[in-house]
Amino acid sequence: MIVRDFNELKNTDRSVSNERWTSVRMLLADDNMNFSFHITTLEAGSEHEFHYKHHFESVYCMSGTGRIIELDNNNVTHEIKPGVMYALNLNDRHRLIADDGADLVMACCFNPPVTGKEVHREDGSYAPADELSEA
Repeated sequence: MIVRDFNELKNTDRSVSNERWTSVRMLLADDNMNFSFHITTLEAGSEHEFHYKHHFESVYCMSGTGRIIELDNNNVTHEIKPGVMYALNLNDRHRLIADDGADLVMACCFNPPVTGKEVHREDGSYAPADELSEA
């Protein structure tokens, strides 16, 4: 059994920050669960473009509000609020906007799992795992 405390992990190397967001990686590839699990906080008023070409992601909003825009689907926009889940089942290129007033806090699962060494590339994607293992 794996038991971890977010409050303990948020001040370790499992907490990754960049461009007005922080992701605490609760489960990573080396935990051998075939997915990774993160608590990601987007700073209020921030906007982010991502394109996980090599990963599927599902996201559940725990607090805050915002919008997700499907960039390759005529900019279809969906409201994000507590209780809303979205899944990037087509490696969807998207823009995520956190409304002003409160941070947007999301629980995220990635498949394949991230290793914890990834950084967003210029196009908003992570490198595939095999590229990371060759580095």
